[in-house]
Amino acid sequence: MIHSLFLVNASGDIFLEKHWKSVVSRSVCDYFFEALERATEPENVPPVIPTPHHYLINVLRHRIYFVAVIQSEVPPLFVIEFLHRVVDTFQDYFGVCTEAAIKDNVVVVYELLEEMLDNGFPLATESNILKELIKPPTILRTVVNTITGSTNVGEQLPTGQLSVVPWRRTGSTITAEIQGVIDACVKLTGMPDLTLSFMNPRLLDDVSFHPCVRFKRWEAERILSFIPPDGNFRLLSYHVSSQNLVAIPVYVKHNISFREGSSQGRFELTLGPKQTMGKAVESVLVSSQLPRGVLNANLNPSQGTYTFDPVTKLLSWDVGLKVNRLDMYGEKYKPFKGIKYMTKAGKFQVRT
Repeated sequence: MIHSLFLVNASGDIFLEKHWKSVVSRSVCDYFFEALERATEPENVPPVIPTPHHYLINVLRHRIYFVAVIQSEVPPLFVIEFLHRVVDTFQDYFGVCTEAAIKDNVVVVYELLEEMLDNGFPLATESNILKELIKPPTILRTVVNTITGSTNVGEQLPTGQLSVVPWRRTGSTITAEIQGVIDACVKLTGMPDLTLSFMNPRLLDDVSFHPCVRFKRWEAERILSFIPPDGNFRLLSYHVSSQNLVAIPVYVKHNISFREGSSQGRFELTLGPKQTMGKAVESVLVSSQLPRGVLNANLNPSQGTYTFDPVTKLLSWDVGLKVNRLDMYGEKYKPFKGIKYMTKAGKFQVRT
């Protein structure tokens, strides 16, 4: 299929080349340069240029010529579409598809081209699948890779690659994130110095502390050390993004059927709990957006109550962050400690 790929800038210089099957000499691009000289405008270069032993198929995007070298006859539009996918992928990864951006991210470029073609045949061209294979470059990731010698290539094969529809992930969860807070009510006399520790402090991510918290000790020991203010205050707030593994404590199944010759249909939605490690799942709210064509609905819930008000999909539940112990220094009296575990979830969107 595709033997080689050459990237040519507006000045006629080849600034990047990639070979899959065998190395093709750069001299094959002389036929492309001759066609470029004969063209009155850059856009008038013939998309397919025959040579004695190869075919050159090219596209012009962002003042860069993407020239593919083909040895046997193939549908030209097939190769042209693939070249446009390459450009779109570069633009999605780097923000812009320019010569400078490609040179600055040359390692990621070669990794992407290696995954997009398998022995010259297109394999993975969907951006969401490629981002699971090769993580998009960031300044922090670039620094870490430089120090540790690691790469952006993922360790596991994306689940979508194993499906008959590789452009979608096989899992149904689209986004999952958690917004959590720890509110405190302190009624202690004197100048109490408190230390608060957790059973699983790694659960807390992207944390915002009250000014009373000693941040250096949290960084070193993952222990909250602070002299609290009087009364109610928010000790900290945290956010767990969809980049981390967020376990959803429920499953959602659906079934949609329509009556023949009628606009009416039946929509069944099943919601059940998963393994929650002994924690109770409460206050679960499921919202499903119905089509605009639905004028009325007869609902028969097996449990709970309902209201017919199509809104955005929202799932919320109660989950606990267990406190290990609370110690007080600076005062001699014994305080009363009471903890109420309640964390309100953020938004979960489930595609059904």
